[in-house]
Amino acid sequence: MPERKRVAVLADSDTRWKWGALTARRLVPDHQLTGFLLRGRATPTARQLGEVGVRADRLSEVTCAEFLAEIERERYDVVVLALVGGAVQAVLHGALALWPAPAERPVLVTGYVGVVYEKLADGLLLRHGADLVLANSRHDAQRFRAVYEGVGADAAAVTETALPFLGGAPYEPAGSRARTVVFAIQPSVPDSRADRAYLLERAAGHARKHPDREVLIKLRSKPGEHTTHLEEQPYQRLAERIPGGLPPNCRLVYGNMGEVLDGADLLVTVSSTAALESLHRSIPTAILTDLGIREALGNHHFLGSGCLASWDQLDSGLLPTGDPLWLAAQGVLPAPGPDRGTGGAADRATDGAGGADAYAVARAKVAGLLAATRLPPPAPYYTRTTAPRYLPGILARHHLAPDGTPLPGAVRPATGESRLRRRLRGHLREAARGAYRHGVQRVAPVIRRLGEL
Repeated sequence: MPERKRVAVLADSDTRWKWGALTARRLVPDHQLTGFLLRGRATPTARQLGEVGVRADRLSEVTCAEFLAEIERERYDVVVLALVGGAVQAVLHGALALWPAPAERPVLVTGYVGVVYEKLADGLLLRHGADLVLANSRHDAQRFRAVYEGVGADAAAVTETALPFLGGAPYEPAGSRARTVVFAIQPSVPDSRADRAYLLERAAGHARKHPDREVLIKLRSKPGEHTTHLEEQPYQRLAERIPGGLPPNCRLVYGNMGEVLDGADLLVTVSSTAALESLHRSIPTAILTDLGIREALGNHHFLGSGCLASWDQLDSGLLPTGDPLWLAAQGVLPAPGPDRGTGGAADRATDGAGGADAYAVARAKVAGLLAATRLPPPAPYYTRTTAPRYLPGILARHHLAPDGTPLPGAVRPATGESRLRRRLRGHLREAARGAYRHGVQRVAPVIRRLGEL
């Protein structure tokens, strides 16, 4: 029996862990998964990881420098970097410092967790240098290649796939009217308290207008927890300020998005990736226009989707359906039949057009790289020649020198530290995170309001 491939996933938030782990499962079906959480403000809690529902054989928290020491010490076949662009760039330069010449090294894979509606050039160029840069659709693949070719960089790493968590049973309407409406909120869109309060009040108003419907406010995190983006105005606290409170048929819910969608008849959001999950199942999906169609909101990404709508239109009974041509370009074709996954909703993944495996090309690329005796060193577009001012700052934030080597003291010895010291340092880190989160969610809004007086 062939030996199982060793795969490491480094993630910096709950959603990126979900994307990275499920991507690893699609690229290397028979593997031993080791998970690493990049230490930072968005490091997920145990509750958030449990909600994602994707487990690893081993999971630990590390810094960038510690992760580089790990992949140098332990032989991994594939490394999936489920990180923000700057962290990806740091790992790529760290890997270049480890393997400056052709060598046996892991295959480096990165990509995006969802809709790419901002910082396209910035994020892509920070990911350049990985062996595979995954694009979630034909549309994204074309845009990614255009960016790389536009700066004269090699675009061969760009590989079209699909979001690995699309799946679930196709929607089967129980009638002509929605019974369960899911409002999928986002931590940072919109960002103002007034706009967020407006959307919450409209959701509550929809529940009052339709007492026969259940309106679920799907939350990403609890107050004090962080996700990919900062949430300065948690909906939980805004709900407490609604006069009379939420109606009986409107409530806040947590849980795995796939499981919440299992009972949904209508998905409403500003621009969440949850819309793509919903559209893949053929669930009526509304992208809100109440706050305008703006790049800052990300809902401009859904132009041509057929899903743009306002709360007024939804109150009147509109159930938007996705445009087939737009769905095909976005790699979000309706599910062809009952779920074929082997696990829960988080473990399901879509196929491409006509039922073809959307990951076949990517899997073949990875297999070809694994079969090679030696791989060339990573070749990021950003170097000390192309970005002498920008790159050193990015690497320094992850305690790496301009040449990608760890700064003195960045890597703690693997042995010789007592369990008490490790636990004490962990408690101190959690206390510091708590103070930071309190500042973001409690102190910063007060200071901002005072500044507006």
